[in-house]
Amino acid sequence: MTPAVEAHINLTALAHNLERVRQAASESKIMAVIKANAYGHGMIQVANALTAADAFSVARLQEAVQLRQAGINKDIIVLEGFNNTAELKEFSRYDLQATVHQLAQIDLLQRTPLEKSIQVWLKIDSGMHRMGVAPEAVGACWKVLQKIESVLAVRLMTHLASADDRGSEQTNQQLDVFKRVTAGIEAETSIANSAGILDWPQSHGDWVRPGIMLYGVSPFLDSGGKDEGLQPVMTLTSRLIAVRYFKQGDKIGYGASWTCPENMPIGIVSCGYGDGYPRHAVPGTLVMVNGMPTPLLGRVSMDTICVDLRQQPDAEVGDTVLLWGESMPVEKVAQSATTIPYEILCCVTQRVQFQYIT
Repeated sequence: MTPAVEAHINLTALAHNLERVRQAASESKIMAVIKANAYGHGMIQVANALTAADAFSVARLQEAVQLRQAGINKDIIVLEGFNNTAELKEFSRYDLQATVHQLAQIDLLQRTPLEKSIQVWLKIDSGMHRMGVAPEAVGACWKVLQKIESVLAVRLMTHLASADDRGSEQTNQQLDVFKRVTAGIEAETSIANSAGILDWPQSHGDWVRPGIMLYGVSPFLDSGGKDEGLQPVMTLTSRLIAVRYFKQGDKIGYGASWTCPENMPIGIVSCGYGDGYPRHAVPGTLVMVNGMPTPLLGRVSMDTICVDLRQQPDAEVGDTVLLWGESMPVEKVAQSATTIPYEILCCVTQRVQFQYIT
């Protein structure tokens, strides 16, 4: 049975992108971010491929436990930390590192005896105002954590809100806050995300946290992955399942939103939002049919999209359609769908057949 939609995951490209991180932040250790199923690429497979990383980070405890149960022994940092006593004990059981970003977590650590001490990362809100302890509370939190018997080591972390915008002043402001409130504290630090790694060397610290760049996508608003020396890891392909001919004035798809300007052939591609193709991709969004740019017509359906075959009169059922990959960057697809490549990659669904290529 031939899969309708396939995601080809290039592990050689993944390794290349990790090396790009090392080139950009040669003095820092690498905490590879593989949360959200490795940005849609397959968390376990990506973890097994990224053996050269120094540690992994995920968002939630469940993800970390899955990695441990799959035999991943590398250090794992959980960015959301723990929310109750039962979760905290799981950190000890599975030898996980916890991000501490609120006072209630410190209170739990004080009140909960653990069989095995854990390492923690004190997260500082340097200006993003999402998670993290307030700058004025950092010193007190640090002192309390140092005294807790079940805390083996404490490191420091923050997150950059606007590093993807090279012209933003917020990044420098956040770096200044972090430097000020951690002065005099001897601890390893982690600040840089993908954008910080590539364009803000002063953010590198002891650890960097590459996410989107590992998967070959630029973290910046004004460039593509290729511009940053990255290689796309995921290539999403499908095929034509029908070629139909319509007359001038015929209306195509849901809502009759696109009208044929002349007599013309239209291809039906077996891929839709049920596979993860963005529903809001506008007419004119390009896919590659037999290696040629071909525009989308009408609305994206759950299982199919329609494409304009006027420039490909010889196209036929079974022909390959590339939805994104080397010759059609996912950044361009995201732009056409008024979203970001992070969302598109994370939304690839379970019915897509994954193939891992070395």
